[in-house]
Amino acid sequence: MNMTRPVSGYSAQQLVDKLAQARGQLRALMACLPDANWLGPHAGHLNPPLWEVGHIIWFQERWCVRAQPDGRFTDSLLTGADALYDSSTVAHDSRWDLPLLQPAALDDYASQVTATVTDRMHKSFNPELAYFAELSLYHELMHIEAWWMAFQNLGLTPPAQPAAHDRLTGQGDRLVFGEGEGVLGSGAGEGFIFDNEKWRYTIGLPAFDIDASPVSETGFAAFVDAGGYQDTAVWSDAGLAWRTDSGALHPLYWRRERDTWQTRRFGDWSPLSPDLSMLHINRFEAEACAAWFGRSLPTAGQWMRATVLADFCRGVCWEWLREPFAPYPGFAPDPYQDYSQPWFHTHGELRGGGPFTHPLLKRPGFRNFYLPHRRDPYAGFRTVSQP
Repeated sequence: MNMTRPVSGYSAQQLVDKLAQARGQLRALMACLPDANWLGPHAGHLNPPLWEVGHIIWFQERWCVRAQPDGRFTDSLLTGADALYDSSTVAHDSRWDLPLLQPAALDDYASQVTATVTDRMHKSFNPELAYFAELSLYHELMHIEAWWMAFQNLGLTPPAQPAAHDRLTGQGDRLVFGEGEGVLGSGAGEGFIFDNEKWRYTIGLPAFDIDASPVSETGFAAFVDAGGYQDTAVWSDAGLAWRTDSGALHPLYWRRERDTWQTRRFGDWSPLSPDLSMLHINRFEAEACAAWFGRSLPTAGQWMRATVLADFCRGVCWEWLREPFAPYPGFAPDPYQDYSQPWFHTHGELRGGGPFTHPLLKRPGFRNFYLPHRRDPYAGFRTVSQP
C-alpha cells in the first residue's frame, strides 16, 4: 500500500491497550445478551449480533494482519471468513441465514486474532500498522454504540445501569455570529481522521444565530402537543411522505400515561425532562420541529463555527444537520473504500456524539451519517435562524 496516513501518535502498547478496552466493552454487552437474541429480529436497522461480533473480529484481522503493501490480502485464520463477515459483499438481508460461528467459536477466533495483532504490534510497529490499528479501534467503538442502540431499541437490560445522560447547559440561549468564514474538514496534523474529513477548506457564512444547546425533551413535547406531527406546513415533502407511511404521531419510545408523556430508556419508563436532550428522532422530525419554531437545522459550517465558543453545549446527542452527507472537494477514498463512498448523498450528516459515543469519536470534525428516516440512533438537534 506504501502509504502514510494521519495517526494519533499512540505507541504500540497504547493501541494494544485501547483495543483491549474496546473489546472489554463489547464483551460486557455480549454477556448481557439473552440467548434468544443472538440472531435477534430480522430488521433493516439491525444486524444479527452473532454476525456483528464476527464482523468486528474479521475487520481487525483483515486490516491489521492480512493487508499487504501491494493491496492484496492474505488468507484469514478462519476458513471462509470473507464469505461470512465482509460487509461490503455480504448482503444485509442474508446475514441471518449464514452458517455463522457460534459464541464459543467466536471466542476462539477472537483470541487468535488478538494474539496475532498484539505480536505484530510489538514486533513490526510502523505508521501503516498504527493507522490500521486505529481504524480497527474506531470501527469497533462504532459497533459498540450500535449495540447500545439495539439494546435500547429492543428494551434489553444493559450491562450495568448507565451513567445519567449529560444535562443540557445554556438552554434558551442563542449564540450570535456576524458574517464571516467557516471551516470544514480536518488537517493532516490533527491525528487520525477519516477519508470523508479530507481536507480542510473555508466557506463563507452569512450572519446567523444558533441555539447554545440541543432541543430538550420537554421542548420537543411542545411541538408534539401543538399538533406538530399533523401540521403539514412544517414538513418537507420527503418528511411528509415518511410521516404518512409510518403513521408516526409522536417520537419513538414515547407513550402517554395519565395525560403526561413518558419516555423509555432501555426497559424503564420515566417522565420527560427539561434538562435532557431530545433523542431518537429522525431528520424529518428534527427539521419539522425546527420549522415549527420558525427556524432551521444548522449547516455543518454554522455548527463548526459555533464549536469555538465555550458556551456551545455539545456531545449530549448526535445532531442532525441541514445538508446531506456528501464528499468534500477532491475526495478520494482511503483503503477501506466502503466506509464513506457508498453513503454519500443518500444519508444525512450528524455531528457531536451521544451518551454512548466513545470520547475519541466526539471530535467536532468527526462526521457521522444515517439514513434520514432512522429513529434508533441517539440523535437530536438544535436550531438556527432562518436563512
